[in-house]
Amino acid sequence: MTTAPYQYSTVALWMAFTLAGPALAQTAGDYPGKPIRVVVPSAPGGGTDIVGRLIAQGLNESWGQPVIVDNRGGAGGTAGVSMVAKGAAADGYTMLLGSAGHLTFGPALYSHLPYDPQKDLAPVSLVASQPFVLVAEKTLPADSVKELVALAKSRPDAIRYGSGGSGSASHLGIVLLEHTAGISMLHVPYKGSNPSVAALMGGEIQVALAGIETALPQVRSGRIKALAVTGAKRSRSAPELPTVAEAGVPGYAFEVWYGVVVPAGTPRAIVAKISAEIVKLLKSPVVSQRFFAAGLEALGSTPEEFTALIAREIPRWRAVVKAANIHVE
Repeated sequence: MTTAPYQYSTVALWMAFTLAGPALAQTAGDYPGKPIRVVVPSAPGGGTDIVGRLIAQGLNESWGQPVIVDNRGGAGGTAGVSMVAKGAAADGYTMLLGSAGHLTFGPALYSHLPYDPQKDLAPVSLVASQPFVLVAEKTLPADSVKELVALAKSRPDAIRYGSGGSGSASHLGIVLLEHTAGISMLHVPYKGSNPSVAALMGGEIQVALAGIETALPQVRSGRIKALAVTGAKRSRSAPELPTVAEAGVPGYAFEVWYGVVVPAGTPRAIVAKISAEIVKLLKSPVVSQRFFAAGLEALGSTPEEFTALIAREIPRWRAVVKAANIHVE
């Protein structure tokens, strides 16, 4: 998706500027004066990587500086986040493209997280959100969210739902549904979201959450059925689908969001400048369309709004994880 200015071929250029160190320190007015690194705490190809590359492309086009995407997967993303939170210079030249999983699910799921997102990182801007589709096996005797809830209440723990693994977004989204609707289903974890959708099509499970770009082709081909979208509002990609809240579970809303953060201590003027540029990019029809084509909703926020979101979400997910007795180590 990206081109040479922000791919791995520029790593040597990045290292040359990094080794120059403080001699290249810039004021906010001069920023950016050298290449920027965007750390993506996952392997290439996933949702976080796609968002990271879209932002890198936009900043490169806007600022004319190389913007290097640095994939640092491993340990559920904590390795890449820790590298930025604990090891990167607080000068605006190393950013992290993090997700709700890294910044709010993680503190709820892990008892020994190697970073504190509220102390070690400075929020810059929300970038995008990605709702899921609540999908069901085509023979399940429930064609709506209300019918699914009624069926689950009549048969506690009998309906099997799949996820991309314990503690994954597709797992926590259904845990939140159970918590909000007062139902209990049986969790079957898989090694990734695509295997869980394949299991749904094969009848191994009856319910799952899937990304819109994954779910809609299977729904439209008749292999599975869609009950609702999980976001707070209907998706532009499938406006015919109601939200879960509209369809029978008031108060439910679940989306994975992505945002840019930098090491704590980064000068406020630089944080503000990066944030303003990202918001400007996301309002551009060209950039917004790039996100839409990838199944994402472009957002944008102030640093203060993003900080407040993280502060709200961490205790919310701690309560949900505790109530569901989820343990991930």
